Amino acid sequence: MSLAKNIKDRALFEGFNKVGIVRAESLDDEGRRLSEWLARGHHGEMSWMARDVHKRISPQEIFPPARAVVVVALNYFTPHQHQEDPATGKISRYAWGDDYHDVVKEKLWSLLSWIKEREPRAEGKICVDIQPTMDKAWAVRAGLGWLGKHSNVITPEFGSWVFIGELFLNLELDPDTELMEDHCGSCTLCIDACPTDAITEPYVVDSTRCISYATIELRAPELPSEIQKNVSGWLYGCDICQDVCPWNRFEGATDERRFEPRTGNVNANLRDIMDLTPEVYAVRFRGSAMKRAKLTGLQRNARALTQ
Repeated sequence: MSLAKNIKDRALFEGFNKVGIVRAESLDDEGRRLSEWLARGHHGEMSWMARDVHKRISPQEIFPPARAVVVVALNYFTPHQHQEDPATGKISRYAWGDDYHDVVKEKLWSLLSWIKEREPRAEGKICVDIQPTMDKAWAVRAGLGWLGKHSNVITPEFGSWVFIGELFLNLELDPDTELMEDHCGSCTLCIDACPTDAITEPYVVDSTRCISYATIELRAPELPSEIQKNVSGWLYGCDICQDVCPWNRFEGATDERRFEPRTGNVNANLRDIMDLTPEVYAVRFRGSAMKRAKLTGLQRNARALTQ
């Protein structure tokens, strides 16, 4: 078997659900769309996205010897549901368990170590969301899924409930060349369901209107009035556009136990959140993606839900 086939088999052994390999070529078309999105100001306060455009487009800006990109997807769906309880705030499904950055990174490091044992000359760079890479673009190029109208990658097997990671390698590998057809068709459920009209047109999300952006990335002392009026009970993030997607009706539970919800991480008691001290916050959210919003952000969001 080719090294590419062996690597893909090993990635599945490490626990990833999907894997593809593509050449480490410039993302020119995707980069143009990113530049248009930035020019419209859709990134809001996420200024780092505008600073690192060249790095997002060219894999060699991230890892100069890059010749191939191993792209992986990891299912994170667990069979639990939010409760509509005004005393609590809903938390986005991706943040229920342990921080996905750590879980995906650990698996990719193990994969890279395995590759180095067989190819001593191999060098690699691991990217999991934090680095300036276009994760969704690589996933689409690798044939793992297609970009949905809500701008999330949709896989036929797991819907959009997947985390994406990349391993840039200095090796020439046989690439996957078959792209997955866009199966969204005429469906507009995600666009119609968004309470803040953040999906301004198919495949385009204006972050400044997005509940997820406002409750996680925005550092303002109060939520914007239009967000607060339509926040729909969300304390951290928002899953509305994914919850209504027909491709998310057939999801299967992940085998990764670390994505099982922590106590209070499906719906969080708003009074508990507002009463958190920095010390208790640090303990409760250690190793959780929810630390992204910081204590001040979580408490701001909790206040907004009680007003």
